[in-house]
Amino acid sequence: MAIFSQLRWRLKVVMREIWVRVTAFGVLGIVTALGAAGFGRFIPAEFGLKTGAGSVELILQIMATAMLTVTTFSLQIMVTAFSAAQTGATPRAIKLMQSDRITQNVLASFIGAFVFSLVGIIALETGIYGQSGRFILLVVTVGVVAIVVISLLRWVQHLSEFGRLGDVISRVEVAGRNALVARCDAPWLGGQPWTEPPTGVFGVSSERTGHVQHVDLSTLDRVGREHDCRLWLLATPGEFTHRATNLVLCDALPGDAETRQEMEEEIRDAFSIDHARDFDQDPQFGLIALAEIASRALSPGINDPGTGIDILGRLVRVLAEWHPPRSPELHFERVFVRDIPPAQLIEDAFSAIARDGAGMFEVALRLQEVLKALAAMHPDHFGAPAAGKARESAVLSDAALGLEVERVRIRACAGEIASRFDA
Repeated sequence: MAIFSQLRWRLKVVMREIWVRVTAFGVLGIVTALGAAGFGRFIPAEFGLKTGAGSVELILQIMATAMLTVTTFSLQIMVTAFSAAQTGATPRAIKLMQSDRITQNVLASFIGAFVFSLVGIIALETGIYGQSGRFILLVVTVGVVAIVVISLLRWVQHLSEFGRLGDVISRVEVAGRNALVARCDAPWLGGQPWTEPPTGVFGVSSERTGHVQHVDLSTLDRVGREHDCRLWLLATPGEFTHRATNLVLCDALPGDAETRQEMEEEIRDAFSIDHARDFDQDPQFGLIALAEIASRALSPGINDPGTGIDILGRLVRVLAEWHPPRSPELHFERVFVRDIPPAQLIEDAFSAIARDGAGMFEVALRLQEVLKALAAMHPDHFGAPAAGKARESAVLSDAALGLEVERVRIRACAGEIASRFDA
């Protein structure tokens, strides 16, 4: 089961890469072009002559030239959109742009059509098609042309929004919301709720430096059952690890050095660590990415408070999906995992905006309204953290705003939240 869990994760990551679809469509183009020669024997040769199958070579030449041009142009557009998203929003959103399915399917269909045309032309020149094979190739070519036309129409529609700031923000919002919903449904990732480990536990340190992207708890649970021990997960998805940090704590020390080394290697193999964070198991990353976009918009060089206000509304929508930990199904009884405290979510979402928007009255006021709304949704969980962040934001605005009337209003809003929700 552990092997399959890790394999599913790695397969999911690979399937997001654009080269997978491009390769698949290219191979399909080769198979289709060459397969027409085999199916040609089922069609009478006279039928191919009557239907004008001899013109297929000219059609393929036109399509090959057109697809090469369209593919090159589309790649330029894609790179331009990535660059615009990186400079206008946040570099953290590039991964979401690269995994866009419409873009991948369109480029894959263009390249697949180009490969199909090229292989078809070569096969025609070598004489492997008879008249019947040419007819089959003509029918398939008409189908490929129809697919290309549909892809072009989708691509034109998609380009009207692809890479725009609103499109990038929406992608980050969706990714953050999905990750938060998944974590709320499994606050302990299928393990036991966190309890403080006993004295005498030993730690298994990381041999790699980077962010934890995925943790295979089934592997950790299996190690716990095989060695009759319990494990406390310290490096949850999103954590930065290095050689001086522990991935887990374990309450049973193997009797010999060789067994301990094997056990530690199995534990390390359960962690996928890379230089960048990933949105899937890390809802905090989505909140931080949204806050980064707002910070960039509120910078003096851009001075776009409207985008900052829009991000605040989106952060409320994301955090509105949060709910207190329930009693989920327990799959890995040997592993103890911390849930994400609401105070941490508030900190990740609003600290940067409170700092960078402190001198803009409309942003500071909207931040107070947003914190008040979140506190009202979950008074027992978001109340105290939201009140604390409201007071902190008011202090920052007190130092940054130029008009006393604006400072008084922000202080009043923060005082109202503190009086209602502070513990």
